[in-house]
Amino acid sequence: MIHSMTGYGKSVLHLSDKKVTIEIKSLNSKNLDLNVRIPSYYRVKELAVRKQLASKLVRGKVDFSIYIEMTADETSTTVNKGVVSEYMQQLRNVVQTGSSNDVELLKMAVRMPDALKTEREELDEDEWAQISANIQKAIKDIIQYRIDEAASLEKDFKLRIENIQSYLEEVTSFDDARISHVKERLKKAIDDLKVQTDENRFEQELIYYLEKLDINEEKVRLANHLTYFLQELGTEDSNGKKLGFIVQEIGREVNTIGSKANFAPMQKAVIQMKNELEKIKEQVLNVL
Repeated sequence: MIHSMTGYGKSVLHLSDKKVTIEIKSLNSKNLDLNVRIPSYYRVKELAVRKQLASKLVRGKVDFSIYIEMTADETSTTVNKGVVSEYMQQLRNVVQTGSSNDVELLKMAVRMPDALKTEREELDEDEWAQISANIQKAIKDIIQYRIDEAASLEKDFKLRIENIQSYLEEVTSFDDARISHVKERLKKAIDDLKVQTDENRFEQELIYYLEKLDINEEKVRLANHLTYFLQELGTEDSNGKKLGFIVQEIGREVNTIGSKANFAPMQKAVIQMKNELEKIKEQVLNVL
């Protein structure tokens, strides 16, 4: 079963003094690209969170965020009164007038360094245990989102592969007509030269030329690659890189058939195969 790399997971936890919102977003990427944003007092757990995300999400551009909204009346940040008063006095001295507005001075003072002080909170392990459980829930949500997203991808892949198989059957059906067309074209070219030819030698050269244009091996390999792609879609693991490699091989065989076709109806079918293959290439980049 394939997984998409596009996903979204969210979990909300209500604690006694705060609301904790956990969000995970992911997009496609060649490797795992983790961007973790968490409050400073949870920073000690960042490495554990990264390992947790890496083990479950495997690949993709992943943005992980923890947002805190305080709901209690108390706050850990207080005004440093002594520092603010000193700033205001210094500002009065700068103004050097008796009509200075204390409200305006206060607005400037609280913007100064150390005007506010925040008591560092120690990590509450019980609180973190609840947050960690909700991180797991958000991870499950994003994994399910990836599975649901991949279902439509898998359906599209199967349709595109079936279309290519159908065009390959068309190519095979044109093979006899193509050979006759090549023979007639070569014969006409020689007749136009109005020179005497040795029929035996002509047949030998014709056989050599047709061997160069033979596409039986390419058709067999292409059919095998198409079957292999469908088999990989049905496996338990999601391996987007492997599917990408198979798509490259499919493209190689399609291009070779096109270069050897020398027959308009066959080349038209090859163009249709390339069109379907381009759509697969675009989508396979999003497979985990």
